[in-house]
Amino acid sequence: MSFHHHHHPAFLESASEQPQPQHNLAANQSPTDLPVLSQTTSHQSNGQSPSSSSPAFNIDDTDNFTNPLTATSSRLTTTYPEGGRKAWSVVLGSFCGMVASFGIMNTIGTFQAHLSHNQLKEYDPGYIGWIFGMYAFISFFGGILIGPIFDCYGPKWLLVGGTVSTVAGLMLSSVSHSYWQFMLSFGVLGGIGTSLIFTPAVASIGHWFLEKRGYATGVATTGGSIGGIIFPLVIQSATPKVGFGWAVRIVGFMCLFLMVLANWLIRARLSDVNATPLSPASESSSISSPSIIAAATPTEKNWKSKFRKSTPKRGLSEFIDLAAFKDPRFALTALGVFMIEWGIFVPLSYITSYSLSHLHLPHAFSYQLLAILNAGSVFGRWLPGLVADRIGRFNMMIITVAFCLVTALVVWLPSAYMRDGSVGRTKALMVVFALMYGFGSGGGISLTPVCVGQICETREYGRKYGTCYFFASFGTLTGIPIAGQIIHLMNGHFTGLIIFTIGSYVAAGAFFIAARVVGAGAGLRTVY
Repeated sequence: MSFHHHHHPAFLESASEQPQPQHNLAANQSPTDLPVLSQTTSHQSNGQSPSSSSPAFNIDDTDNFTNPLTATSSRLTTTYPEGGRKAWSVVLGSFCGMVASFGIMNTIGTFQAHLSHNQLKEYDPGYIGWIFGMYAFISFFGGILIGPIFDCYGPKWLLVGGTVSTVAGLMLSSVSHSYWQFMLSFGVLGGIGTSLIFTPAVASIGHWFLEKRGYATGVATTGGSIGGIIFPLVIQSATPKVGFGWAVRIVGFMCLFLMVLANWLIRARLSDVNATPLSPASESSSISSPSIIAAATPTEKNWKSKFRKSTPKRGLSEFIDLAAFKDPRFALTALGVFMIEWGIFVPLSYITSYSLSHLHLPHAFSYQLLAILNAGSVFGRWLPGLVADRIGRFNMMIITVAFCLVTALVVWLPSAYMRDGSVGRTKALMVVFALMYGFGSGGGISLTPVCVGQICETREYGRKYGTCYFFASFGTLTGIPIAGQIIHLMNGHFTGLIIFTIGSYVAAGAFFIAARVVGAGAGLRTVY
């Protein structure tokens, strides 16, 4: 018998491989190989234990066994709270973490502009750009190590380490003067901090949401855009009054406060494949549909203790899940993410320089374009996630990639030939581009986690997500230098840079379309 529902392919694949219940588990069968089970939960709101008033599952009770292949979609989704106080607290904590991590990433244009005119003015701007290229590279590259650690130990110590690294990186940057000092403090230490924060912050949401995962992730990732609006304005307004050093320290203290909240609120819910799952009784009464995955139902405290003891030792090679690339859906998705990352940082890094040196627009306006772009990204990170839960995550990703492509082709490219036109008209066109591109690029960022989550098991989500961004990190490392070299080869003209961005999105769209066809077929009405 076959069962097709494109919202939950990972769980259906798992279900399709389940053996019929037996009195004794096979030697190589883990508890999580048991079918997903649901319990009646109406008693939980009355403060009663589910086990006391609803039938608990017994692996020896084959009469009450329900074949997972005939289970309904709603039954499968009862393994996720899909809301409630605890679940939305995790989203709030992830939002705070995103402000402190991706908010800094979205502010690199401000740092680069200041350093190129002050502390590092003797260096070529492209050479300075390697500091921020290294920052972005480490931010994503670190996911290859952080993903499996999250799968095994949860988010707690990763977030603590990210808090220390991020705040220390900003504080040390505030007192740096030489190139290597900025490279180590901002590029390396700051990159490590961002990587330690954003991977567990995003992956934890996947433990609490499935049907609403796109919406919840989109809400959380708007934090990066909010930070990209606030932090540049703080630095620009505080620098004339207290100096650049104290302006950066103020941002550092803001990040410290946000990360205290993130450490307090973010919690994982599902264990690794080798761990014993949480009991439904440990969930909040606000969760309407808790369920279990195995027969054992220990308390959360006992689960954490057993979880740590049962975690297997892993070799370094196991951090890279090469087997994931055998799945054509994952391989094509990873290639699509790589191409997005190859092009997405080009406008973010060069929009201010493009406005200043190519269009000769006013200095203040040129620096405000970055904040305008991040303002557009606020809605871009939230709205596509909401729509994606209805029309399909991959479908929405394809739409956002196409939107960025059209924006660069129809709005940005024509502006390159308006250097001698009306200043007012050129400024209006650049505002339109910044808002539209911010909206489209924000959608691409927020949809990547849910697309990866859709094609993998939840308990391996952190590892698969980290593997994907390990691969994509090389796009962030090389995209900015390649774009800068194109400008150099074209004697300062930005047309080639714009075409490079367009080409990146063409390739990204092609890979995501291919992944969607492999996963769900070519039907236009298919939700996937």
